[in-house]
Amino acid sequence: MSHPLYVAFIWHQHQPLYKSRAASSADSEQYRLPWVRLHGTKDYLDLVLILEQFPELHQTVNLVPSLILQLEDYAEGKALDPYLKLLLTPTDQLDVKGKQFILERFFDANHHTLIDPHPRYRELFGQRHEKGITWCLEHWQDRDYADLLAWHNLAWIDPLFWDDPDIAGWLKKGRDFTLGDRQRILSKQKEIISRIVPQHRKMQDTGQLEITTTPYTHPILPLLADTNSGRVAVPEMELPKNRFLWKEDIPRHLHKAWKLYCDRFGREPRGLWPSEQSVSPEILSDVAKQGFNWLCSDEAVLGWTKKHFFHRDSTGNVFEPELLYRPYRLKTDAGDLAIVFRDHRLSDLIGFTYGSMAPKEAAADLVGHLEAIARSLKHKQDGDALERPWLVTIALDGENCWEFYKQDGKPFLESLYHILSHHHGIQLVTVSEFIDRFPPTEMLPSDRLHSGSWVDGSFTTWIGDPVKNKAWDMLTRARQTLANHPEATEENNPEAWEALYAAEGSDWFWWFGEGHSSEQDAIFDRLFREHLSALYHALNEPIPEEVCYPLEAHEKKGDMRPQSFIHPVIDGVGDEQDWDRAGRIDVGGSRGTMHRSSPVQRLWYGLDHLNFYMRLDFKTGIEPGKDCPSELHLLWYYPQRPMYTSLAPLQELPDAPPLNYRFATHLEVNLISQSYQMNQAIERDRWRTSKSRVKVAMDKCLEIAVPWVDLPTEPDWNLHLVAVLAEDERYRDYIPENGLIPMVMP
Repeated sequence: MSHPLYVAFIWHQHQPLYKSRAASSADSEQYRLPWVRLHGTKDYLDLVLILEQFPELHQTVNLVPSLILQLEDYAEGKALDPYLKLLLTPTDQLDVKGKQFILERFFDANHHTLIDPHPRYRELFGQRHEKGITWCLEHWQDRDYADLLAWHNLAWIDPLFWDDPDIAGWLKKGRDFTLGDRQRILSKQKEIISRIVPQHRKMQDTGQLEITTTPYTHPILPLLADTNSGRVAVPEMELPKNRFLWKEDIPRHLHKAWKLYCDRFGREPRGLWPSEQSVSPEILSDVAKQGFNWLCSDEAVLGWTKKHFFHRDSTGNVFEPELLYRPYRLKTDAGDLAIVFRDHRLSDLIGFTYGSMAPKEAAADLVGHLEAIARSLKHKQDGDALERPWLVTIALDGENCWEFYKQDGKPFLESLYHILSHHHGIQLVTVSEFIDRFPPTEMLPSDRLHSGSWVDGSFTTWIGDPVKNKAWDMLTRARQTLANHPEATEENNPEAWEALYAAEGSDWFWWFGEGHSSEQDAIFDRLFREHLSALYHALNEPIPEEVCYPLEAHEKKGDMRPQSFIHPVIDGVGDEQDWDRAGRIDVGGSRGTMHRSSPVQRLWYGLDHLNFYMRLDFKTGIEPGKDCPSELHLLWYYPQRPMYTSLAPLQELPDAPPLNYRFATHLEVNLISQSYQMNQAIERDRWRTSKSRVKVAMDKCLEIAVPWVDLPTEPDWNLHLVAVLAEDERYRDYIPENGLIPMVMP
């Protein structure tokens, strides 16, 4: 019997618990941030409505319980966030503080996809961006604030709903929005949000969707069981002073998620998306005991478990597809579980790269990867048909990526689904459909399942950093305080337990310390401490002093490693949103008087699956060829890789590391003409010019995109870069000072 290639998409829909539990403040019922409401009108309903147009395609959607509860609050008018409060405030009653907040926060959107398509919103953004907040405060009239309040909310309504008569009328109107208009926009938001859970239930009842759930408030279950599990992947990890050992909280989170699911969907859940795809041997029996049939994790966890690294070819496809593209069986004392492992790279292509491509091109690329997987599996069995059923799992965040897609991903998804609905070699299934029909036969030893997450197979995103560890110590003390009150049960003191569950959520730890940063770090810090405060308050215990102060200072940091993939437009403008997740190195004059003078103020760098990106910000008034050397030479160094290398082709080069290293690739850019030449090292210390599709643009800054196909590299290779300034191929300066720029090809 021959089979198609089975593919399971799993979309993970989650937002942190933004509802404040501040027990004594006047705004205790406020939601601190608006993202449940805004993503609720842009990302959750449209995803499944588009799929509904292709009934033969089946998928899985994960709805986190804490997200469902917050959506219901908004739909029922029980939620009030600061942005919503301003939306409903008459503009003649706005004070300076309110106006400044609007100018700072109501452009929180990707301007390429959410602001620029709307002329009036683009006009207001241009004024704020070009002339600054102070100018706007001095010159804007009430109508400008009214229009900005309206447009920030309209832009976050998915294009799928633009044919709604009310929405179409507002889009056509464009400006001069009244308070009544803004009130009706809120009513439309509530209407859309109220449809989300019923639509998912309907499509699950028809068999097109499988809905899964997550532990109640999205905690990292292995860390609740034992924070020492952080040392499984990183043995030298610095752990919190106090060990968190509350395995009994795991069944609590699972049971609350189970109960809420049964109530909302009229059936029992089968699949569990463990928060951040985090698993460990310690959690499995509780998952099975609650009644779940399967769970999902990341290929890195499978690789660690089998002590196997998934090598990929130059196009990113794994060499060992028979290991990854199948469910496995886990035996526990409460029964067997199935587990699937996602293809990390295919998931990341949707999450971070396809948004920067033309929709049809991106859809064809994904299908091309699936076809290549099918060919590889056929080759493994030495035949021209798939004689066994294989399952490719693509699992990712189902909300945040669409902000970078044209029309919120609608053209991409429609192109993809159109191809797949006519493709006889690929079949989309839910995970339960597959494991019911093809139960997993290969066993993974449960006691040897790796303890890790989707991030590098470790827990370093949530523990190990000094600030993260400090938060764990605060949580441990709060949890022990609750344990010291056996009379405080969930029945007679639900406030204390709900505060604990909220504080145990993973999202706060994500943002603490190094690794991730956002404009709302201080609010996440505050929310975590408010949940702890609410726990102490519910127990009539004094709130510890440490809970009253931020865990860390939240000023902008200097040098920073890349936070995520980036997709900048290479036009020499240096768009702030394009580079806000990039790595950053302060160079001349921005790091204090002890650093050498340089015409370069700051270097930015980042990557996606297509390109390496770099940007140089020059000091004000710098002109290449006059105040600055006219040539930039980028030199790539590959540690411990056998390949042709050569010395940098520059004169007067200091004989000191890293300038005297041997390099494999050299890109020369003329800063005046913006022309470039790519060179590859060849035998006998020589360089040969090679073809390249590099993009270079210089206006307010220098921006460069170097395609990975132009660099001699393979997925997951480490490589390093040094940038040298020269004149007539004579060395003048280099950056970064005393170091190299590290990068890893995706």
